[in-house]
Amino acid sequence: MSDHRILTGRVVIATHNAGKLVEMRELLAPFGVEAVSAGELGLPEPDETGTMFSENAAIKALAAARASGLPAFADDSGLCVNALDGAPGLFSARWAGPTKDFSGAIARIAAELDKRGATTRRAHFVSALVIAWPDGHTETFEGRVFGELVAPRGTSGFGYDPMFLPDGHDRTFGEISSEEKHGVDWETGEALSHRARAFVILARSCLRRP
Repeated sequence: MSDHRILTGRVVIATHNAGKLVEMRELLAPFGVEAVSAGELGLPEPDETGTMFSENAAIKALAAARASGLPAFADDSGLCVNALDGAPGLFSARWAGPTKDFSGAIARIAAELDKRGATTRRAHFVSALVIAWPDGHTETFEGRVFGELVAPRGTSGFGYDPMFLPDGHDRTFGEISSEEKHGVDWETGEALSHRARAFVILARSCLRRP
């Protein structure tokens, strides 16, 4: 018997990020789960004081679950650059500033790499997904995708996507469609993006197809 709780009905996506909301709704759609965002419910954004992606995701999910009385689903993700000792990491969104100017954040990464004389552009995206229930129960899942940083290309996706070239591909996340980036082959469990990879593990544990 599984120790995982099964998620059904309505769930709060604990984000005010429009890009993440679209991705989460696309991933949840096949499972008949109705998703409403924390922003749509007018819920405040809690302070993210964790030291790991999973801790920050849990903070957001628990805050939304307790405020709404519904199960809540949160992601905390970021880009970790090897030559920058894992930065921007947990502070990936903060590097974009209050206006979420990721073009500036991308330029900052390039400048930091040049300043260090970095000979490698290896990096990886991390996504920690947490489902929380109003009683405090949580489920945590993590996915990663590895690749190289390149000159920005493409206008799809959001955040650092245009500069990230996933291993085994010749197009950046900014050049890959949302359907391809987040699509899941449910027979093999294969997925491309970090968020989709984490979601595959979550779905197998906590979701059921209608």
